Amino acid sequence: MSEQVSEQATAQAQRARPETIRAVPVRHPGRWVAAAIIAVLLAMLVHNLATNTRWQGWIINQYLFTSQVLHGLLATLWLTLIAMVIGIVGGVILAVMRLSDNPVVSSSAWVYIWFFRGTPVLVQLIFWYNIAALFPTISIGIPFGPSFHTWSTTTLITTFAASILGLGLNEAAYMAEIVRAGILSVDEGQNEAACALGMRRLLIMRRIVLPQAMRVIIPPTGNETIGMLKTTSLVSVIASFDLLVSVQRIYNANYKVVPLLVVASIWYLVATSILTAGQYYVERHYARGSVRGLPPTPPQKFREFFVRNIGVTHRLPAIPNRDARGGGA
Repeated sequence: MSEQVSEQATAQAQRARPETIRAVPVRHPGRWVAAAIIAVLLAMLVHNLATNTRWQGWIINQYLFTSQVLHGLLATLWLTLIAMVIGIVGGVILAVMRLSDNPVVSSSAWVYIWFFRGTPVLVQLIFWYNIAALFPTISIGIPFGPSFHTWSTTTLITTFAASILGLGLNEAAYMAEIVRAGILSVDEGQNEAACALGMRRLLIMRRIVLPQAMRVIIPPTGNETIGMLKTTSLVSVIASFDLLVSVQRIYNANYKVVPLLVVASIWYLVATSILTAGQYYVERHYARGSVRGLPPTPPQKFREFFVRNIGVTHRLPAIPNRDARGGGA
């Protein structure tokens, strides 16, 4: 009798128990379709690269490391570096001027930014290259008075100088807005606290505001640097020398246009990839004070994926047992 009662109680308990929920993962057919389309396109690209002899890969290998191409690459890097230095320094100055309480100073900075952002950089390059038509000579002296020394504009403003002026002054206008946005992102209480301590405005800007604003300034500045590296190719219009001009001189002689353009593209990709990696680690450095835990770097992500999927783990040294050494609990 007791066994029948226990069986009935067990059956009732099983009926009262809720059924186990079977979780069915959400299906995403669109992802598989997109992945299939991308795979087909990549396969078509690889097949074209492998079978189309018009790419003339031997010419790419022949000119990839020639001295003329490497000199053009070095000139491009120099143009990028000098133009960005001028742009960053000028941008900081213009941003501080924009935020000044003096209406003349603030308005002057606004007019500069308005003009150089409103005209194409190609137009500015051509203008600086032909500045001698407007000012045949450049002199230094007392305003509205005698001049101490005079230079010929064609001698002073060379093609390289015109390239630097066109690229650097244009970049300063964009960097001014980037720096101004970074400065405005810092809490106003920081300025008030620094003023209460008796610090001057320039010291506050240099020691308190700008270090905190770097977290906002660095990402767009890295993008501007990468963009400047590619924008230097415009100096070919004013007969200046860079990577694109170096390959143009080669294919104007041998008529191998596409392979030489591929050579230039390869070096542009290499340079931008290095700048992208540098930008990532600089952003990571300045983000340390704003987040609790930094995301893993690409090498760390690869190591974690390798360990998780392949099963390779680091063997940690075993912790000795204190009881075995007689140390007690």
